[in-house]
Amino acid sequence: MITRDPGAFLALARGCGPDFGPATARAAFLVAPEGFRRAEQSALDNAYMAEAPAFEPERALAQHRALHAALAASCPVLCFPGDPDTPDAVFPNNAFASAPGRLLVGRMRHPVRQRETAREDIRRFFGEVLGARTIDLSGQPHPCELTGSLVIDRARGLGYCGLSERCDEDGARLMHEAFGLRTTLVFDLAPGEYHANVVMSVLAGRCVLLCEDGFASPTAAAAIADLYAPHAIRLSAAERQGFVANCLALDAGTVWMSARAGRALDPLNRAALGRAGFVVREVPLDAIEAAGGSLRCCVGEIF
Repeated sequence: MITRDPGAFLALARGCGPDFGPATARAAFLVAPEGFRRAEQSALDNAYMAEAPAFEPERALAQHRALHAALAASCPVLCFPGDPDTPDAVFPNNAFASAPGRLLVGRMRHPVRQRETAREDIRRFFGEVLGARTIDLSGQPHPCELTGSLVIDRARGLGYCGLSERCDEDGARLMHEAFGLRTTLVFDLAPGEYHANVVMSVLAGRCVLLCEDGFASPTAAAAIADLYAPHAIRLSAAERQGFVANCLALDAGTVWMSARAGRALDPLNRAALGRAGFVVREVPLDAIEAAGGSLRCCVGEIF
């Protein structure tokens, strides 16, 4: 079921046990920030992006290498080369995503990002090395920027899809079907927000971080929080702006976020993550965050 009705979603989601699939990925992939610079098309609807003088390509590369090394503590991580013609490719989870036996290719809103989805090396890796079949959504007209727009509880097969210029209702439906989810709650993001994964994150199927001011209606946020209580952690606007919600669990006991997010994380919320069974690990990513995304955006998960 895919629905805009939080009550209908909750009624079904409460009966979904953690038997849909692995709660965390078996591996992950990155794309190096070669030719790192401000993508003016993306800046049209990404309020988190800095102005061009703030972009430091060499620092971005160095921080990305450190991210690669750090994440390897949670799971195997590989890195594909970047391309100066695709300056936003450092955020591959918007263009490529996976489910067991499947590679999903998204439909990006901006032409500068549509070039990313055409690259053959990532497609061939999933198809020829992992034996995955490809579900290619890139040629249809409805924007659906995969796990940027759609936050997934992989353990229970639940989706949370935030609508914006980057994903419309038809795109949400296409992703729901391609991932084979049990139920997906569709909601409008607040004006100025571009991706759901900047305002919320589901961690290993048992905890949610969310910032209510990133939702157009508080009803959807409240329903999601109810489902994960007592491990529903509400974030402040300052924490959202610091990319706290753009975090990721790649194993059952670790939450990865940027150093900026770690500084923004309220100590009470850090303690709440501890009660949910998570240790917070932080990686400096301020050079990459100039492009309007943070750690979770940098990581493509392999299921």
